[in-house]
This record gives sequence, structure tokens and C-alpha cells, in this order.
Amino acid sequence: MSKQQLVVLGQSDATDANGQNGGADACCPGLLSAPLDEEQAGELAKVFKALGDPVRLRLLSMIASRAGGEVCVCDLTPAFDLSQPTISHHLKLLRQAGLIDCERRGTWVYYWLLPEMTDRLAGVLTRPSADATS
Repeated sequence: MSKQQLVVLGQSDATDANGQNGGADACCPGLLSAPLDEEQAGELAKVFKALGDPVRLRLLSMIASRAGGEVCVCDLTPAFDLSQPTISHHLKLLRQAGLIDCERRGTWVYYWLLPEMTDRLAGVLTRPSADATS
């Protein structure tokens, strides 16, 4: 597998005509409001690819649903019949996709959800409102 860095959607220094930082709308319009260009589709595909594995999807769910907003890797690993290095690899891919972040505290690493990315994905998948189409 190549060591390609995944692009994080919506992270841009560009500003719009109102001086606002380019967010999800500037980066990726909703799939149902406008066709994606080649670059947008490529960026989205990388994030969806990170979510396209059942282990990574379960890890993301476990992290996102954790009371207190963060979870130690020591609590994630026992939930799977996989080695610790394999779990670490899956967590690395989720980090590279901009879905989670982490911090080492002593021996353990703690993970938490980056809701900005899940909000961007939700925005891309949301149908435009009736007001936006008229």
C-alpha cells in the first residue's frame, strides 16, 4: 500500500466573496445540488474509502459514541479479533482522512472524533432545501 496522504475536505485558506473561509459548500457542493468536478470527487472518494471498511466504520462509531468524547486505544483493541498493529493501521487511516485525531498520554493514545469532517460529509449527502432550489 502506498504512503499517500489523504486530503482533508474543506481545509482551505481560500476565502469567498464575503471574506469567509471556504468550507464544505466552497469545497464540495451537495451531490444533489450540483455535479462534482473531478478533483472534488477524488477528494470525497478518499474519505469514503477510509469509511468503506467495516473495522474502520466500527472504530469510528466506537470513538464517536464514547461518553466524554474520547477513548483510549486500550479500550478499542479488545473489541476486535485483530492484532494491535492492525488496529493502529486502521486508526491511522481514519486520522489521515480527517475523521479522528489523537494524543499520546504516557503509554496510551487517546482518540476523538473530528465532527467538522462528519458535518462536511453530511452536507455533501444532504438534499438541498426547497428554498435553495427556487
